[in-house]
Amino acid sequence: MNTKIALKPFTKWTGGKRQLIPTLLELMPKQYHRYHEPFVGGGGLFFEVEPKEATINDANSDLIHAYKQIRDNIEELILLLKTHEKNNSKAYYLDLRSADRDGRLEKMDSVEKAARLMYMLRVNFNGLYRVNSKNQFNVPYGRYKNPKIVDEELLYAISKYLNNNNIKILNLDFEDAVNEAKAGDFVYFDPPYAPISATSAFTSYTNCGFGSEEQKQLRDVFAKLTENNVRVMLSNSNAGEIYELYQNILGVNIKVVSANRMINSKASGRGKIDELIIRNYH
Repeated sequence: MNTKIALKPFTKWTGGKRQLIPTLLELMPKQYHRYHEPFVGGGGLFFEVEPKEATINDANSDLIHAYKQIRDNIEELILLLKTHEKNNSKAYYLDLRSADRDGRLEKMDSVEKAARLMYMLRVNFNGLYRVNSKNQFNVPYGRYKNPKIVDEELLYAISKYLNNNNIKILNLDFEDAVNEAKAGDFVYFDPPYAPISATSAFTSYTNCGFGSEEQKQLRDVFAKLTENNVRVMLSNSNAGEIYELYQNILGVNIKVVSANRMINSKASGRGKIDELIIRNYH
């Protein structure tokens, strides 16, 4: 019997939405045309919904490159991941990580670059993607006893899904990524969250950061999409700044939900925390 594999993220990704999915599914519109996710990250909601028509985007070019290689070169990618799995150790990880410092990364082909990233995110500390100002990956090795580096069944299922449906994969600014969103479409924004305290500011998904100006730009995009009758749902932290940005948009619906946050730099700052789900529909 050929049982269909339930899709899920192929990598850990900071700020992933797996635990909020039941709430997000409940709050999504029941019907819409095309699905758009401009900050797709690990794709928790995207893979749960499995839309037949979608545009996914992320500013992180390495991540989007991995999505494309899963779609286009799945067999070679899995072979490379198996090699990384066989050789996995702290020393091996640190050597591969340094490829963006010593010129080796530039000599890697497309599949090798994707396999490197996917391996590192499986074995490093908390599955973080973090780069310094020179765009060099700088996350330490994790302490996993038996990390699952190659989920062959899942990767083949994702590749088949991306190839058999109308899925556009972009690497643009979030505003440009929704240029083609039309009335009746659905957009889910999951941006880097506004910090709720000085120790929780983590926005290094790319080497550019995502600060107050970008949050305001996102609010303006939300408002423009609303005017164009595009249905929009947005997640963010329950920071006063965010509430104030959105409260005056006509017809806005702001809901407070509880979720676990695990990326605070201090252990005492992790745990249950309130987040906002902001929609332009009811």
